[in-house]
Amino acid sequence: MPSLETLRARLLDQPLFEGKAWRLSPEAWPLTAAQVAELRRIGDACLGYHRALERLYTRSFQDKRLLRNGELRAPWVADYLDRHKPAGLVAHSRHRATKGQLPAVLRPDLLLTDHGFMLTELDSVPGGVGLTAYLSATYAADTPGIVGGDDMAGRFHAALAGLVPAVAHPTVAIVVSDESATYRPEFEWLAATLRARGKDTWVVHPADLMTLGSDVCVPVDGAPRKVDLVYRFFELFDLANVRGADGLLGAVEQGTVAVTPPMRAFQEEKLGLALLHHPVLAAYWRENLPEDQHETLLRIVPRTWIMERTALPPTAVLHAPSVDGKPIRDWAELATASQRERNLIIKASGFHETAWGARSVTLGSDVSREAWLEAIEDALDPENETLHILQDYHKPARLTHPVYREDGSVAPMEGRLRLCPYYFVEGEATALSGVLATFCPADKKIIHGMKDAALLPCRQVG
Repeated sequence: MPSLETLRARLLDQPLFEGKAWRLSPEAWPLTAAQVAELRRIGDACLGYHRALERLYTRSFQDKRLLRNGELRAPWVADYLDRHKPAGLVAHSRHRATKGQLPAVLRPDLLLTDHGFMLTELDSVPGGVGLTAYLSATYAADTPGIVGGDDMAGRFHAALAGLVPAVAHPTVAIVVSDESATYRPEFEWLAATLRARGKDTWVVHPADLMTLGSDVCVPVDGAPRKVDLVYRFFELFDLANVRGADGLLGAVEQGTVAVTPPMRAFQEEKLGLALLHHPVLAAYWRENLPEDQHETLLRIVPRTWIMERTALPPTAVLHAPSVDGKPIRDWAELATASQRERNLIIKASGFHETAWGARSVTLGSDVSREAWLEAIEDALDPENETLHILQDYHKPARLTHPVYREDGSVAPMEGRLRLCPYYFVEGEATALSGVLATFCPADKKIIHGMKDAALLPCRQVG
């Protein structure tokens, strides 16, 4: 068991985490063998979801049948997923060169509830890769059974290199935008670790990207170096601020560089989870997902709805939660729901600066009726530049884990847990390569990194 002084020296005193603070624990978070097995199933189900979502989007914008033996068509799916996107980005998402391109790193956000794992988001541009790799290696020195082992950095590079198999020693550029600058130190550490192993990996600013002919280059030691793969750590809504973005899009379409996550905006909309639950599309998901993956997704993904102000025929109702056991015709009716019925979360779907970091999240049962109605009206504002979704809220279980006090003694802390498993895509499957646990005080309703939380890797027990 590492001492508080040891952990402080290994973690908080490192430039990697400069300016960041969290509670320290002498123990990695314990996961049972059954929980780890479930996490592996979730990884493959998330990859299956992405494949089926791409097929759904493609057949939707082509207005083709969705079913092998049925006339179901859904052009409205592509309309939702393309809404508020620049025409050039939509065209790139549909370009033949991007067909089959999926994120190489998948990270769902999972809450541990009394009924098992619940997925709140599937992040295709996840931060924390370097943080989780460093924490895993740090705790592995004293703790056996760290989930994913102690070489997450090496597996990360292998997943990226797998996207350019024809290049024996690829040059990788990790592009971190100003908006994501707080993650830059962990990516700098990750790149330095890989360079020490002979892997040509660099962290650059978007302004460093340059296009020379059909090649994408970055400055290294004062000279431009051709890049084989770009790891994109900037949101697509920020693409207008990326100098040379058009050249990067063109290079992907010409096949001279690979980019992951792909610059395909439909893969970054939370409303895809609402499509998973849409009754009109139920047969599509059954037909396009393996049975075990379909079952896993429906078990862990909360009911999710797309919020949109629309006129209804007199006999129609919304695809939405019920109030007092009855369907609703207007989203504002949710403001009259009981506190229990308001166990719902509103959040921005994607392609907007408010769509990440819990910036747009409102929990209905945690605010007044007036504030809840205001959040509903804000989500439906026709001036919005992004759609919003509504999602069932499943309260995380109340758990206990030891943490260090300031004086170095250990005390049990009561709290609630979010797990962020990192999956690296390897061919047709995913590899569970690390798990970051965020353990927040029990009074926190929305779990995220904060100074009062403990950030830990996970270990398998039993």
